Amino acid sequence: SPVPRCPSQVWASSFLPNEARLEDRTQRQHLSQHGVPMLLEYAEQEACRKERLVVENTDWLVVVPYWATWPYQTLLLPRRHVCRLQDLRNGERDSLASIMQRLLIKYDNLFEVSFPYSRGWHGAPTGPYLEEDCGHWQLHAHYYPPLLRSATVRKFMVGYEMLAQAQRDLTPEQAAERLRSLPDVHYKRRAK
Repeated sequence: SPVPRCPSQVWASSFLPNEARLEDRTQRQHLSQHGVPMLLEYAEQEACRKERLVVENTDWLVVVPYWATWPYQTLLLPRRHVCRLQDLRNGERDSLASIMQRLLIKYDNLFEVSFPYSRGWHGAPTGPYLEEDCGHWQLHAHYYPPLLRSATVRKFMVGYEMLAQAQRDLTPEQAAERLRSLPDVHYKRRAK
């Protein structure tokens, strides 16, 4: 069985961060234009094609989405229309655990290491959005593993930046000032 994973984090905000706002807008537009939730339709297409399908079971499928920017980025999707995690049926929760285990074993087997990843769930917004019609949303999870070509070639970003919104500890102006004020001679040469 796979090695236990790192602890999880939960983020909450009073606004929709960039990624969620973009997903909200595109899913809303798709439902308006085509009459079906975008990611539900996408899941059905990927299930039929099987070209980007990684694992599947009765209730779920995992694909490498055609828009993936990381080599082993995957998308976990339910097969029926589900807006939020709390909308899952008992059997879907059990099959979710099963498919996640299968995916994580595949990740570990790829380079024969305990494969690191960031995963984030996106579902219909809550809070002030609970009163709105969120039928355009389809629950899904993004997996972003930092291993690119081998167990030693990695790329790191933090989960919130990949799944919600880029974070800055300082303004662009502050960053420019700090860079501008640095010497033009490399630090190794200055040490001599």
